[in-house]
Amino acid sequence: NDPLPNLIERTNKYLLDLRLAHWITQKQYELLCVKPSEAKLAHLYYLPKTHKPGTPLRPIVSGLKTTTTSGFEVMKQVYEWSTNNLRKETLLCTIDVVDLYTMIPQTEGVLAIKKMLDYLELKQIGQYYHQIRGGA
Repeated sequence: NDPLPNLIERTNKYLLDLRLAHWITQKQYELLCVKPSEAKLAHLYYLPKTHKPGTPLRPIVSGLKTTTTSGFEVMKQVYEWSTNNLRKETLLCTIDVVDLYTMIPQTEGVLAIKKMLDYLELKQIGQYYHQIRGGA
């Protein structure tokens, strides 16, 4: 029994409930609704971790064209919201650390991030900024 039609129906019903409750706009509803002709189930496959003893497998979920791949559209909405609702001098930053949780002991990882934030300096529009303490 193919679970995809039921998943699409449940997802779209949930989105409709959000729309009717005014949690999302009509435009967001239309962007996020799952089109049955364009959706697929996610695929699970494994890649061997040849560098580890016993060669364990790393699970990979390919979610292209699944019922949740409208994430780009959601981020676009967040961006549009932020341009109208955040002050222009607000700076949002992200940090992407590859394998932080498996390659770096937890205590040392936290200390390294703290040190990086303590010495964080930014340049924007000809002005330099240095973080004194806390999260910026």
